[in-house]
Amino acid sequence: MSINHPYILDSDVFIAAKNSYYAFTICPGFWTSLIHHHEAGNICSIDRVKGELLAGRPTEDLVQWIKNDVPAGFFIGTDDETVISAYEEIMLWVQRNSQYFDQAKAKFATEADGWLVAYAMAHTTAIVTNEQPRPQSRNRVLLPDVCAQFNITHKDTFFMLRDLAVRFEWEVS
Repeated sequence: MSINHPYILDSDVFIAAKNSYYAFTICPGFWTSLIHHHEAGNICSIDRVKGELLAGRPTEDLVQWIKNDVPAGFFIGTDDETVISAYEEIMLWVQRNSQYFDQAKAKFATEADGWLVAYAMAHTTAIVTNEQPRPQSRNRVLLPDVCAQFNITHKDTFFMLRDLAVRFEWEVS
């Protein structure tokens, strides 16, 4: 089944949010808005990102939120043929790219980033990440640089929130 969401979220969107501006105790509305906008068809993520996020401590807020609050369809599988084919193309480009050190290539192969780009290629969606491009990097294959290579749009969390007209209202408690 193909579901085209305008935005697909990288692991760092969730991790940076819980560690700073949108910590669960400070801004629960951020987390509610993610679920709302998923249900409205605007955002999703992939199974590989879910795996990275669930690698945290079982008692951590983010892990508990994923297990208890996130709808089942939020993290979409990457096992369809179009995504796998796109992933193979991406990995071939990374492996053949002499710019990157071998350890950077090996690390990239173990992360969700290549799968995010593959999903975005296969389903014409934009990636939301807080990573910044560094086209000259040799030590790390960065998600925005791979997006640029494959003409995939990438935006940051703030762009997505503005585009979706998300507002966090202050409440007296």
